[in-house]
Amino acid sequence: MTETLAPIACCAPLGASVLSAEEALATAELFRALGDPGRVRIVNLLATSDEPVCACEIVALVGLSQPTVSHHLRKLTDAGLLDREQRGKWAYFSLNHDALRTLAAVADVKRGCC
Repeated sequence: MTETLAPIACCAPLGASVLSAEEALATAELFRALGDPGRVRIVNLLATSDEPVCACEIVALVGLSQPTVSHHLRKLTDAGLLDREQRGKWAYFSLNHDALRTLAAVADVKRGCC
């Protein structure tokens, strides 16, 4: 069963003429989820993988402890950036591509969003 949280709350691109308080908060939360080098490494690992990756493999591949990886995976999943699939006792993670498209649009300071 794949657990997909709602993608990132819609926020205005950073290049928008004005951001509301709500849009600024949603955007800050999105970037906060990526505001740790370990989380960025996990996203990079998943971005370069053709298949979902088991949490147990992520620990070895990013060189962080299991509790730290679990914490980072939870933050990224809660932010809607990752999809989580339970396979028996193991959790597999992949990027939520809709959320990443939203992230790309938000970070686009030259053009507007979707």
